[in-house]
Amino acid sequence: MLIDEQGKSHGVVATDEALRMAADRGFDLVEVAPHARPPVCKILDFGAYQYRLEKQERKSKAHAKRIEVKGVRLSFKIGDHDRQVRLTTARRFLDEGHKVKIEMILRGREFAHQARARENVSQFIKELGEKVYVEQPMSKQGNKLFTVIGEKK
Repeated sequence: MLIDEQGKSHGVVATDEALRMAADRGFDLVEVAPHARPPVCKILDFGAYQYRLEKQERKSKAHAKRIEVKGVRLSFKIGDHDRQVRLTTARRFLDEGHKVKIEMILRGREFAHQARARENVSQFIKELGEKVYVEQPMSKQGNKLFTVIGEKK
């Protein structure tokens, strides 16, 4: 099945004849639907076609919202006011549509109380509200305990 550069259908044409027609007109023969029976080919300028596709892709990327992972760092013995500041910051990040990585760095004797540290992080997540979900479960890497959360739509 052959379609020319103006979009007019020429019906079923032999491959060598379609290639000759494209070469005579100074264009390329491009197979646009290979799985159709018969396959659909189009006579067009392939370079210009690729350029239009790239331009369209760039335009869609420019309009796409980029989601970042923002960080909030807690300490084992965090004060009430500092905790409220971190909660406000985390809520703001979530409202902006970002994901939030909550980190707690354990130092010295704090390693012996990892269960309490996990409890503190879980409590912090509960205080953020019901619209929050855990995207990456809590895990430990070196001296850091961290989790990634997002906001339900």
